[in-house]
Amino acid sequence: MVLEGLGKSLRNVMGRVGHASSVDDELVNDICKDLQRALLEADVNVKLVLDVTNGIKQRVKEDAPPAGTSMKQHLTNIIREELVRLVDNGEGLALKPQTIMMVGLYGQGKTTTTGKLALYFSKKNLSVGLIGADVYRPAALDQLKQLGEKVNVEVYGEPGETDAAKIVEHGMAHFKDKKVIIIDTSGRHALEDDLIEEIKRIAEVAKPEERLLVLDSQVGQQAGPQAEAFHNAVGVTGVILTKMDGTAKGGGAISAMSKTKARIVFLGVGEHIRDLEPFDAKKFIGRLLGMGDIGTLIATATEEMGDDEMIEQISKSLAKGKFNLNDMYYQMKAVGKMGTLQKLMSMLPGMSGYEDKIDYEASQKKLEVFRVIMDSMTPQEKENPEIIKSKRVERIAAGAGVSVHDVRELLKQYNTTKNTMERFGKDRKMRKMMMKQMGGIDLDSIKDLQ
Repeated sequence: MVLEGLGKSLRNVMGRVGHASSVDDELVNDICKDLQRALLEADVNVKLVLDVTNGIKQRVKEDAPPAGTSMKQHLTNIIREELVRLVDNGEGLALKPQTIMMVGLYGQGKTTTTGKLALYFSKKNLSVGLIGADVYRPAALDQLKQLGEKVNVEVYGEPGETDAAKIVEHGMAHFKDKKVIIIDTSGRHALEDDLIEEIKRIAEVAKPEERLLVLDSQVGQQAGPQAEAFHNAVGVTGVILTKMDGTAKGGGAISAMSKTKARIVFLGVGEHIRDLEPFDAKKFIGRLLGMGDIGTLIATATEEMGDDEMIEQISKSLAKGKFNLNDMYYQMKAVGKMGTLQKLMSMLPGMSGYEDKIDYEASQKKLEVFRVIMDSMTPQEKENPEIIKSKRVERIAAGAGVSVHDVRELLKQYNTTKNTMERFGKDRKMRKMMMKQMGGIDLDSIKDLQ
């Protein structure tokens, strides 16, 4: 989950509000102290922390609760809004023709993020070209080319050339017909004068609309000086925070915005090429507070499934209110394409409270075992699971290289899911609401065609 440690602390703070018998000055002061502790432990700048808690105290005194809102709800809303204000510095990247320059030190994830960003724009139907202008790290161009192959995006580079600005000039001419050009620049272990001079020259040649600073969310308070130096050199317009999954503190990187006045535009939330999320302050804070992010979950499902056959199969099974192992296979395939179970669960409201009770790794492996088992079944067995009796169970287990118990566990899970799906199929109102969220598919029109 994104910033797991900070999220847990913030949810504890919100829990205190929910369990309080009443809201008074003592509670507000205690809540603010807890917030200060949580944010400081996450490496958020002291001044920013005080801005947040002072803002909360002032608004509790001055702002009357809206009609029909309890004081506890009012305090909860104020805390959420002040946390949003802490990280909200403007809109994300526009989906338009543009040149983007990536800057950052070694080890921040700049080249990998460049590849992820190329995939993001490609999936938005914008043609993309990548320029490898890192002339100091020998493997940088090879790494960028490998990423380009993964996302089907052309990479321009000049092996052996040491003038980065010249490479960029040639690359810009080469990609003159591309809508989006992304430049991967050199990094260093420290902010050296020659690095600053080089990125200034590249910026003069490319005239990029966006100059994005890539920051590792684990760098802590050093993020501020780094951001300020890069901003002074090229005028940073946006920040991409990497390694935001897991237990990273992240507050130092978030605080870096105050040094650049630039907005956070993306979060790197995993190692996979798809693990780059557009940043939305309200959704980000909502997930930290355990309120989920259904919007991103639906967008991820719609985008990552992207497989017309898969969407049609799931839609038909929902429409008919019937369910077989083919349908279950498609659903598991969809979940696999959308990311890890932990990532998906973090987007569901209220699921954060179960984060310590779920063995995500074991559950992920179990899904993979189930898919292998279904690959060992005949088409007839997947279409009519009720015919799978003892002898078939033994044959399927042998073919999949698993135990009979594993096969029976899959069938038990199938029957549970089947009962849920059949109840769903009978609930027309619920079907319409769900499919509206999935992109407006009209289940009833599909049903009429069966």
